Amino acid sequence: MMHPYMTLNDDTEITHSEMYPDGKVKVYIETPDETGGFHDAICWLPDYTWEVHGYSESEMMYFKQLIRDNAHLIIEFSQEGGILNAANI
Repeated sequence: MMHPYMTLNDDTEITHSEMYPDGKVKVYIETPDETGGFHDAICWLPDYTWEVHGYSESEMMYFKQLIRDNAHLIIEFSQEGGILNAANI
């Protein structure tokens, strides 16, 4: 199950999984493109490995910094069932 984390002004959605037993968290980034499809990227935390489809190098520089700046929160929320569950604790 993926949990919402953030939606950017260009309709890019950032979601994350719950923490897997091996301690990893999947962060998924998806942006609609002009053809009706999507550009997407997956980042595996905490080791920051990436799978990228369709984003430019400059877009990825932005996303990599965004994820690094928010990783501690994403990891915390992944242990609590997402930001909405964390807010209710």
